[in-house]
Amino acid sequence: MADAPMTDETPASEGERTVAFLLSLRARGVRDLPLLRAMERVPRDRFAPSRFADLARQDVSVPLPCGQTMTAPFTVANLLVALDMQPGARVLEVGTGSGYVSALLAALGGEVVSLERYRSLALAAHERVAGSGFGGAVDLRHADGFQPDRTLGRFDRILVNGVTHAVPEALLARLARGGRLVGALRVEGAARRVVVTRADEDSFDHALGPPLRLPPLIPGRAQAL
Repeated sequence: MADAPMTDETPASEGERTVAFLLSLRARGVRDLPLLRAMERVPRDRFAPSRFADLARQDVSVPLPCGQTMTAPFTVANLLVALDMQPGARVLEVGTGSGYVSALLAALGGEVVSLERYRSLALAAHERVAGSGFGGAVDLRHADGFQPDRTLGRFDRILVNGVTHAVPEALLARLARGGRLVGALRVEGAARRVVVTRADEDSFDHALGPPLRLPPLIPGRAQAL
């Protein structure tokens, strides 16, 4: 019987695309091996809308429903390197989007609570994360990420997937002592990465980093979508 013809969806071609994707990140300075391994284990195209799957291994943002976007991979890597993930860390993620970053956080060993203001995005992300094999480590909720439920306790790491004008006080209150929050602030018209560490109960250190391309985050929980 003749061999089946090779197609673009063969494991070999998929593997080649993944290698090219990872090499492109390394060429831009992403050298964190645990992160690169996580990005290998969590294929971005499985989280992108099907009509944009061909763009998933390129360093571009991808449109999502509800007017949202799937952040470009290099920006995701920039945020996650700054987050300094540790295995077993409790992680609060604000802005689930496609669920791709939620799965990466779980692949890095985090126990993740992810909050998404759009119900339709939250439901779709839940299915994708479950299909990725990391669903057991991600508690995904339709909720206002600017006002996390106090019963959630405190977190070792908080990732804010968007730009705000100031770090919400409610998020700082959920940060454990010695914990780290990473997001982006609008500073003089530009979005810049911010890293906030909690030195003790009443002391926070803020450090601004490089410019980032991230969408603005909107407070509240969407009712219609």
